[in-house]
Amino acid sequence: MASDARIPAPIPPPQPKISKFKIALCQLLVTPDKERNIAHARKLIEDAARKGAKLVVLPEIWNCPLSLKNLSKYAEDIDAEAACPSISMLSEVAFRNGITLVGGSIPELSAGQLFNTCCVFGPDGKLKAKHRKLHLFDFEVPGEVAFRESDFLTAGEEPTIVDTDVGRIGIGICHDIRFPELAMLYGSRGRSLTQNREAYTQIYINEDETEVWMMHWRVVRWTSTNWLQQKHQVKGAHLICYPGAFNMSTGELLWELMQRARAADNQLFVATCAPAPDPNTSADYITWGHSGLVGPQGMKRQPSLRRENLPLEVQRQGDMYKMVDVLGGNAQ
Repeated sequence: MASDARIPAPIPPPQPKISKFKIALCQLLVTPDKERNIAHARKLIEDAARKGAKLVVLPEIWNCPLSLKNLSKYAEDIDAEAACPSISMLSEVAFRNGITLVGGSIPELSAGQLFNTCCVFGPDGKLKAKHRKLHLFDFEVPGEVAFRESDFLTAGEEPTIVDTDVGRIGIGICHDIRFPELAMLYGSRGRSLTQNREAYTQIYINEDETEVWMMHWRVVRWTSTNWLQQKHQVKGAHLICYPGAFNMSTGELLWELMQRARAADNQLFVATCAPAPDPNTSADYITWGHSGLVGPQGMKRQPSLRRENLPLEVQRQGDMYKMVDVLGGNAQ
């Protein structure tokens, strides 16, 4: 039976305060100057808020270059707010603009360990959730290239799902998107979709390789409406945000594919935000970019097909397989 396919049963969340909203994905170009990166991110967030965005997402490792051996120089102790300029800016700008802010990720130093950490702030400027990257990216082609995050970073230990003014959101960072089990867990955790939520509008802030279009806006409006108000109720996050920084090879092969797969398999929205590709080809790490927003049918432009036309949640065969949430199911 479908009711037996997920253990334990999810817990319904509070009603979101906002039923329709714009999401901004700030694909900024990162430099070795931390202060400049912070000021740049602030500007993009403020510009997005002025354009009407109520949810803003930053990239993975946006306050410094993604160079593993140098991350510790830029790391901040998130729990010590006074000595944490990146986090202080995110808190302040979320409060001043009344937005929900998924703050990409920054290197976090805690108890002598280095983490890749995403902080989520509410419109009151308070920290609502902290996600430490769960799956570290170790990639090696013998004799050609090696990139081992586990040599420098410590993996997080808990998935992160958070109730916000715009609804329930799951958080992953970069390589976390490669693991469908995490997205399945987020898709099943904790909410009953009785709210009448219309489709999103995407605001996409993009910087190309040469930064000619420093503020290039591409607006995409989903055509389907009320996609969550349906006969077959499901439970879990309605959106997963993945700040990420896939490289030029894995990005071209997998970045969009992973976004579409996670969205379609779990019938939810997936938002990704990456740093802009660095025009300096001698940089330690060149990112693929291509931030995006994918709808529940796995497409960037949402078709008219609704979840009720293909109710996967009631078609699962719980007598043959189960998705077991070993940590429980409560959102933060």
